[in-house]
Amino acid sequence: MDVIQSIVTSVNSVLWDYLLIILLCGTGIYFSIRLKFVQIRKFKAGMKSVFGGFSLHGAKANKDGMSSFQSLTTAVAAQVGTGNIAGAASAIASGGPGAIFWMWMSAFFGMSTIYAEATLAQKYKTRVNGEITGGPVYYIREAYKGGFGKFLATFFSITIILALGFMGNMVQSNSIGESFKTAFGINPVIIGVIVAIVAAFIFIGGANRIASVTEKIVPIMAFLYVIGSLVILGMNFGNLGNSFKQIFVLAFDPQAMAGGVIGATVKDAVRYGVARGLFSNEAGMGSTPHAHARAKVDHPCDQGIVAMIGVFIDTFIVLTMTALVIISTNSVSTGLTAAPLAQHAFNTAFGSFGNIFIAICMLFFAFSTIVGWYFFGEINVKYLFGHGAVKIYAALVVVFIIIGSTLKVDLVWSLSDMFNGLMVIPNLFGVLALSGIVVKLSKEHEKKK
Repeated sequence: MDVIQSIVTSVNSVLWDYLLIILLCGTGIYFSIRLKFVQIRKFKAGMKSVFGGFSLHGAKANKDGMSSFQSLTTAVAAQVGTGNIAGAASAIASGGPGAIFWMWMSAFFGMSTIYAEATLAQKYKTRVNGEITGGPVYYIREAYKGGFGKFLATFFSITIILALGFMGNMVQSNSIGESFKTAFGINPVIIGVIVAIVAAFIFIGGANRIASVTEKIVPIMAFLYVIGSLVILGMNFGNLGNSFKQIFVLAFDPQAMAGGVIGATVKDAVRYGVARGLFSNEAGMGSTPHAHARAKVDHPCDQGIVAMIGVFIDTFIVLTMTALVIISTNSVSTGLTAAPLAQHAFNTAFGSFGNIFIAICMLFFAFSTIVGWYFFGEINVKYLFGHGAVKIYAALVVVFIIIGSTLKVDLVWSLSDMFNGLMVIPNLFGVLALSGIVVKLSKEHEKKK
């Protein structure tokens, strides 16, 4: 295990310390400028589209796709997961409170990137075996014809299956298992088996059942978590000013104030902020376009605007709640990381119920992500191997869910970071190559409105 950890750490150092920070942030800035900061201009329209027709009982998804809201909740189900609790906590533990500032920055620019991803997913969606489908493999093949395009699409498919379907879902089950062990003393393997059985039931129902589950579970789980967080922030209202000060000051001077306790550097703050931010909101990663491609909308940009709200909900609302709770309760200096750090922060206000609250939230957050990530991986399994391979893929995911509940958390996170990073590269190659199409569609959309 130590040898594997060393190799993965070396790869992540190259990816996350240099390459992906430049590529992700650069792409976000590029699209923000080319699209005239669409994340600001169309923010109101996006909120209206999402919440104007809010319903927990939308029209049933079918082979022709799903409603725009169901596509968003399927995407948000994947986005709002352990990254919002364990990921935010580990970013603060490794990069200091200043890492949250860089999460915000990557999310702000990432909103324009995910707008482009969702718009392209809609533009190039297709029908396979009578069912509407889409995602990066289809717009990558459109961007690059011939062998190179086929290679990039295949590389993306392989990495997303490994990153989300297998390694990513190990992270989710690991976090559920650890939080339940802390809260109830239950063996993580038992929780892993239970989660795997319930997940298998949903997997069998396909995209229709996934859409039905996510449109109900996502709004409820986010609402409960935000309410619980607001209660703690209200109890620590006097510390909020200092909490925001830490986030902004320690983003540029990690040795000032509380940052000196963990010995973080600016590079650590940026690296862990952007890495955990990506793991949380998935902007630029190429995962959520699979859900947005299935939305029934009048124009591709309609779903691009909706997709931006997913990043806003994930990072600026849910993840920020976790960060402020941890910082305002002075839990940063405990030496804890991931879910245990978040549980300690909630314990300071809720007592032993804090462990239970986080365990329950982690169950819903992580489970919804398992469902969403399975779906994204399934689309790529079909692309590579055909529909016949789906049952084998589903069985493997169930096994990985159980295995993930038993592994050392550091290795699981490192593997996820590595495969997440690798899948970003072919996706952004495709998105950037088709940037002119995104601009053209956006101008066309403006005229229609």
